[in-house]
Amino acid sequence: MPYPDLLVAPMREELVRLGFEELKSGDDVENTLENGEEPVLVVVNSVCGCAAGAMRPGVALSLNHEVKPPRLATVFAGQDLEATQKAREYFTGYPPSSPSIALLKDGELVYMMERHQIEGRGPEAIAKDLAAAYDEHCGATD
Repeated sequence: MPYPDLLVAPMREELVRLGFEELKSGDDVENTLENGEEPVLVVVNSVCGCAAGAMRPGVALSLNHEVKPPRLATVFAGQDLEATQKAREYFTGYPPSSPSIALLKDGELVYMMERHQIEGRGPEAIAKDLAAAYDEHCGATD
């Protein structure tokens, strides 16, 4: 059974305020990840403490970096069940993990940060890793 809306609304809002598009269905996920060549940052949001204390603040800090993904999207594990399952189909080679952060380009996974890479780390360390991924995969191409 999904988490109640009232419980997750503030956690969703943290990412929406940053410009993230909420993907709430499998079709939303497919339409976002299959249409377009630009990189898409996909955050699998969660109610856990590491999402609140490290992942969401780390993502927010990372978006201050000069280079960043042009598209931002999120699914909420434990609430957007169909969308989360569909998003995870794109995270080939990785088991389900929430929270997690994926960077996709042309519908293909190019970077993945799993829960074990989030837990026990501060937002600054997470932001630094994400900024390096943005530099590698979202910079201008010649």
